[in-house]
Amino acid sequence: MTENEGTPRDTAQRKKDVLARLEKEVDIWVASADGDGRPYLVPLAFLWDGESVWLCTRRANPTGRNLAAGGRTRLALGHTRDVVLMDGEVSTHPSEDVPVAAIEAFAAKSGWDPRKSGPAYVWFRVRPVAVEAWIEEPEIVGRHIMREGVWADGA
Repeated sequence: MTENEGTPRDTAQRKKDVLARLEKEVDIWVASADGDGRPYLVPLAFLWDGESVWLCTRRANPTGRNLAAGGRTRLALGHTRDVVLMDGEVSTHPSEDVPVAAIEAFAAKSGWDPRKSGPAYVWFRVRPVAVEAWIEEPEIVGRHIMREGVWADGA
């Protein structure tokens, strides 16, 4: 079984667990689509700054192009029995527009400093607008812990 042994967590505990995972985990799944709706799914290193997720990749690769053009993404943490899904609005930033503290925290967490990889790399800030979290079937009800950018009551 999983860590909750079938007892559903309340909204506040789910939010606490999601925030802890955002602090701890190094990589996140990033879903995007091109103008024709062709999907892309890749893992990227990330930083949670307490309000947003920061990602960095080459602007010219499919994910970079899609994030820059589409302005939306779905992020995912965890495996299929302990899920966190985050829908967010994306903004694109050159390195000089990203807070130095965010870049340094990203580099410390991931072991990679994109500033050393050249100007082809850009940053994407993802502001969450919806978050779902559940561990297996008993938690499907109540999985929406953020909607329209607002944490649910009790979160």
